[in-house]
Amino acid sequence: MMNNREQFTGIFDSIDFEKIIDHPNILIAANFWDNERYCAARTCYRFMRALDDLIDDHKAANKGIAEADRELFTGRVSEWIELLRPGVESPFFCNDLKDTVKRFRIPLWALENFAGSMLYDVNHDGFATLDDFMQYSVGASVAPASVFVHLAGLQERDGGYLDPPFDVRRTAEPCAIFSYLVHIMRDFQKDQLNNLSYFADDIMASHGLTRKNMMEMAQGAPLTDGFRAMMREYREIADSYRLKTLTVMEEVCPQMGPRYRLSLEVIFDLYMMVFERIDPDHGTFSAAELNPTPAETRERVRGVILRQSTVFSQQSATCAKATMAKSSQ
Repeated sequence: MMNNREQFTGIFDSIDFEKIIDHPNILIAANFWDNERYCAARTCYRFMRALDDLIDDHKAANKGIAEADRELFTGRVSEWIELLRPGVESPFFCNDLKDTVKRFRIPLWALENFAGSMLYDVNHDGFATLDDFMQYSVGASVAPASVFVHLAGLQERDGGYLDPPFDVRRTAEPCAIFSYLVHIMRDFQKDQLNNLSYFADDIMASHGLTRKNMMEMAQGAPLTDGFRAMMREYREIADSYRLKTLTVMEEVCPQMGPRYRLSLEVIFDLYMMVFERIDPDHGTFSAAELNPTPAETRERVRGVILRQSTVFSQQSATCAKATMAKSSQ
């Protein structure tokens, strides 16, 4: 029987890091699951990404959503979530998602919250306050993360699944918000050039910034002291959620099998890799500076595997000693 390191290394060697484009951290981490759960994750995120891209691509091409188009988009989002409800007939394209939701007991509240964030995107242009952004994150980030945590925490019983033995939403929230804040700092330039604004207007204003300033800097204008101060504030907020994530992971990881615990460690560490690159005082905040290459991502994952394999081996040895001591009594 292979030990954990051999199993994880075999999976690692099978991952083509060059080809993982959409939701790379999630799909890299989910590769370490059994194939059924991995396919379930791909199915959920494929449909969620399609809906997200439908709205973002329209905003990028049209600099927003015109009033006349909002009703159409609202209808599409509402139809998407209604089709997932039990007893509702779905078109063929939605069957895979419905079957996945049923078999893997995906919580409907996560998909409903995600749909709510899409409705916000349709009817709003950015965020007036940081509180608005945090509420939006419940659907845009915590919901997809909750699907991931739910799948990782499922308990297998008699050929089926039982819900995780911990609170999925509470577990997912700190890492989801940490990663989302890292995400918007990493993608500052790309988002601005696509007419997408994720920084709160009240935070920008407190640092003397406007949306016009943000676009100008994304296009190459010098970064202002106010911009750097704002990024410093966002990095500090992200750091507070980083610390909360470490606490939650310490609580729930012992309740998960090695490959599922490893997946949480991988996804967190991949966002840590970006977080460590964010330099409010001296950084350029360009896409090239903040986006790791596939080779760098590969080496980071390798490091997590080596570190966690050692931890698992030590835990197994401790458990074995305890069992032997007990049997000798």
